[in-house]
Amino acid sequence: MFNNRTSDGRNNICGVKIARLRKNLKISQRQLADNLQMINLDIDKNAIQRIESGQRFVTDIELIALAKVFNTTIAELLKND
Repeated sequence: MFNNRTSDGRNNICGVKIARLRKNLKISQRQLADNLQMINLDIDKNAIQRIESGQRFVTDIELIALAKVFNTTIAELLKND
């Protein structure tokens, strides 16, 4: 049977990287949500928290916006470090 979770039970593989990038920029989850809203992605602080903790799936539209805000590539967000 197909399992759409990571080996550690997370619903996404980019959440850990997103949290790391956000902390490197020294911005809060709310500030990240605000930055994403500035480029027309309707997302709030609670969604960011759930993405970073692996509780929430991430859409392709969100991945594009996150890559843009962090000035990186989607591939980099999805890369397992």
